Amino acid sequence: MYGEPLFLQPVFKDRIWGGTKLKDVFGYDIPSHTTGECWGISAHPNGPSTILNGPLQGMTLDQAWQKHRGLFGGQSGEDFPLLIKILDAKTDLSVQVHPDDDYAQRVENEAFGKTECWYIIDCEEGAELVYGHHAKSRDEFQTLVNEGKWNELLRTVKIKPGDFVYVPNGTIHAIGAGTMILETQQSSDVTYRVYDYDRRDEHGNKRELHIKKSIEVAMIPHEDADFAPVKRQAGDLHIKKLIQEAYFTVYHWHINGTSHVMDNPLYMLVSVIDGEGEIETQNGVSSIKKGDHFIIPSTVKKFTLRGNATMIASKSN
Repeated sequence: MYGEPLFLQPVFKDRIWGGTKLKDVFGYDIPSHTTGECWGISAHPNGPSTILNGPLQGMTLDQAWQKHRGLFGGQSGEDFPLLIKILDAKTDLSVQVHPDDDYAQRVENEAFGKTECWYIIDCEEGAELVYGHHAKSRDEFQTLVNEGKWNELLRTVKIKPGDFVYVPNGTIHAIGAGTMILETQQSSDVTYRVYDYDRRDEHGNKRELHIKKSIEVAMIPHEDADFAPVKRQAGDLHIKKLIQEAYFTVYHWHINGTSHVMDNPLYMLVSVIDGEGEIETQNGVSSIKKGDHFIIPSTVKKFTLRGNATMIASKSN
């Protein structure tokens, strides 16, 4: 029986809006000064993580999903369902929207649409997100886009560190400059850009927009999702269930001391966003530190956490 966490090597993505905070804050060895994304737990073909320890060392997560489904409780499905990222938005991301499963499969030949959520690790004072819009109909949306009336169309919200934002498919959104987030999402890489501030890349070209598809998949009119975090405590582990919805359940964990966890579900995805400590399973003790990403497989039925650390954990629903 495989009785230890699967620690993963992240994959990094250069982005026009990226910076160096993934190195400065988390100590990652990033490939460029415009590194925007750390794919910490990924089985997506555009950037699968590699297992760093144990008998499966060197295997990618998608390979483990295909060949060792018992580690994931025998969960069905051809594709690993979730993708965990850390994003460094040095400048504004494009205003964008993601499709649902049906549209992604039918139009893009992608396994999943993209519902996501964000935990705000850090942001500059006064930072904002684009979240939703003010159009009441698709015709009004199209007219405001055609006329470039972005201030009339787009809805902005203030954010601060520790905030949590749920972004179901169809939500018009954009992460603002000076923001670092941990993103839990369906394992999809389909993004439709609505507006990109007329930016140009290093070759002087504007990035492609996807207005027609954006309007087809957007939630119009916009409606905020209704959810409420739930808190509980297990020993010295403070658990806040941030959201439970169709695709995932996401938790904020803070350990300051020791906690014995007895109810591991199918499998848990864990990213350490601050501090350090250790996790003990039937196979021994592993150290954990800020910037680590690991999976607690279903073959680990109980484990002990020690230390002073903050983590975002999630499971597939």
